[in-house]
Amino acid sequence: MQQGIGIDPKLKFKLYRLCVWSSVLIAIGNTGLYFFLADLYAPPPSPAWGAEETYAYLMERRTGILWLAIGMNLLAPFFYFFAVITSMQIKRIEGHFGLLSFLQLTTAVVAPTGWCYPLATLANAVYRPDRDPALIQLMNDQYWLTMVGVAFIFSLNIFIIGLAALLDRRKNPVFPRWFAYSNFFFALAFAPGVLIYAVQTGPMAWDGLFPLWIPSTVFPLWQISMVVCLLRAVKSEEKEEMEALALQAQLRTAPDPSIRV
Repeated sequence: MQQGIGIDPKLKFKLYRLCVWSSVLIAIGNTGLYFFLADLYAPPPSPAWGAEETYAYLMERRTGILWLAIGMNLLAPFFYFFAVITSMQIKRIEGHFGLLSFLQLTTAVVAPTGWCYPLATLANAVYRPDRDPALIQLMNDQYWLTMVGVAFIFSLNIFIIGLAALLDRRKNPVFPRWFAYSNFFFALAFAPGVLIYAVQTGPMAWDGLFPLWIPSTVFPLWQISMVVCLLRAVKSEEKEEMEALALQAQLRTAPDPSIRV
């Protein structure tokens, strides 16, 4: 290893930890913006509503929705930090950037767009209050069908994280075994969102138990488990690297046995 090449290890692992903690920033902001500022989930508009009812619901929350779009456009990009550090830990399991680390990264980068694009549609719906209520209902439909309906991509992302943890053959695994099975559970919990395109009422509608409320409940739990296990993984990587650097320094300073006094 060449001296002076690369980022200082202490600084590097501080940056790694900041990437992990970025998920907490997103979780707090997400909850505050959706539930308290815009009040979109208490309760959400029903897909069975008519245009006038949908119009009244959205216009009552117009200011909150516009600031929600601003807030999430500022926060959502931080998910890339979280996605990259997750992929780098899966790389440790694979030994190099391979199938699982690349799949995790490519499915994770959808998440910020999956928040920002639907919100741009909803902001467009309330941006001009003088629009025809039917047009506003159309854009509201687009928001919910996009926001909730693309969740299966997220399920695939979480499943890949769990699979990587399960396939880890390292003596000291990057992630604990329970983490693999919890991710399989979380992946299953998000999957029903894809069914909302076929129904307008009941537990499988966009405001129903399975596509909306179960995922909204388990998402913070998933983020907590990810933060805990990623911080543990970064700590173990830091320990391994520091031990390797110490061994290299020891070998450099050791006397050459071929030289006789």
